Amino acid sequence: MSIPSRSHFKPSLSSLWAGLQTTVSVSSATYAYLTNAHYPPAPHRKKLLLAFAALGSISAILFLLVPSTSPAWPLIAPLAVCANVGFGASIVALNAYIPTLAQGAQEVIEARANLARHTRSADLPAEPHDSADTASEADEPLLAQTSDEDSARAAKAEHDKILSTTTSRISSQGIALGYASGIVMLLLALIPVRAMKGSTDALRLAIGLSGIWWAVFSLPAAVWLPGAATIANATHSLEEDGDNVPPRAAGDEQKWSMTREIARAWRRLGQMLRWREIKKLRNTFTYLAAWFLLSDGFTTITSTALLFGKTTLHMPASSLVLIGALTPSAGILGSLVWPMVQRRAGWSNLRVLVVLVAMASAIPAYGCLGFLPVFQKGSVKFGGLTTPAEMYVLAVYFGSVYGAFQGYARAFYAEFIPPGEEARWYALFSITDKSSSFVGPLVVGLIADTTGNIRYAFFFLVVMIWAAVPVLMAVDVERGRADAQRYAAHAAM
Repeated sequence: MSIPSRSHFKPSLSSLWAGLQTTVSVSSATYAYLTNAHYPPAPHRKKLLLAFAALGSISAILFLLVPSTSPAWPLIAPLAVCANVGFGASIVALNAYIPTLAQGAQEVIEARANLARHTRSADLPAEPHDSADTASEADEPLLAQTSDEDSARAAKAEHDKILSTTTSRISSQGIALGYASGIVMLLLALIPVRAMKGSTDALRLAIGLSGIWWAVFSLPAAVWLPGAATIANATHSLEEDGDNVPPRAAGDEQKWSMTREIARAWRRLGQMLRWREIKKLRNTFTYLAAWFLLSDGFTTITSTALLFGKTTLHMPASSLVLIGALTPSAGILGSLVWPMVQRRAGWSNLRVLVVLVAMASAIPAYGCLGFLPVFQKGSVKFGGLTTPAEMYVLAVYFGSVYGAFQGYARAFYAEFIPPGEEARWYALFSITDKSSSFVGPLVVGLIADTTGNIRYAFFFLVVMIWAAVPVLMAVDVERGRADAQRYAAHAAM
């Protein structure tokens, strides 16, 4: 097997700048606009979602009006930034809906009502008894109270389990729909690209069609997603059922201003990242540390595998495009199947995540087997990621894992973020994802440039993925959920 020259791995300055520009624009705008205080995001979430969807889709559609021969061609740079900002910010607002939608699911409502009944029974004072009662009669209220407390604890455990699985189901279904939509749009965009032989105008048309697609399918969100009134009613229902929902100060709805919140956003970031604040939400930040490693690890597996297929296995561009389509297609299946596996096995979201991470690490580990003499000398014609056919199999395998991982990663995070501050904390979730995106590719590039063989990067990827597992296992979900409730209640004072 030939080893590609080091020139294959040297990134161009323009590509590095484009990646940096995208990361900075998405991260800064996402946080500046969506890290609101604990009170505005819920009622204003739909407005923010639709506003940023409009910004992104219109920016993409405007590509149709700027031909490459026009003096206005440089305007595509700010249009691209606006489209990225709109996408990143709307995704944060969309993610922030997950806890609200889960709380409104019928099975969660029933479990919450059952919990409220048992909690009220456990809180009822014991009736006074006459002093002439026998000792056995006097013990009956104590036994009944103990039984009520046990029932309340069991009801709470059942409620938390149902809420957790419902959250992961909604998140996974969203990932599956997103993958399906992306594949359909990709196939539609390929028509003008192939017909116009990949010209600049063909790419402009593809981007413009993507903007139209985005705008059209934002309409169902505008019609059916709950707005301010629905969220307010849901919050009132939670309060009646005894859930810990932070109170909102009178007049907050009138006070809120996006302009003022943008100015406050960066101050809040500094406050959130103080050690004193991190200790209050230790488990939330522990998970963010694991997410920093995992999000970068998964995306680096994708980019490294494609680069490996191109430079080492010498796969043509058409084959790489097919792999790029197979991965999200398998992601749809994985997103839908894993919630069923979870329900059948009775696993928690944390356990599912650990299993998915372990399964993902098998891909770079399999690539490391290519260094074994049995594969190097060609004694065995298949194995160790030495043939193009293996890339197709791994694309399906990785897609099924990655699709489920994306759904469970954001659903698990929803379990221990402060109620009412979802947009703020999902913005930090997004920033953690974006800010880590350069680490893996940078190290992989250095390894490939130093050794001249990108296969060595698979060892780094195995270590990177497994380094996140002990951090992930250190998350105490119950304590994290309680800490988030206390944090929200304290912030509301």
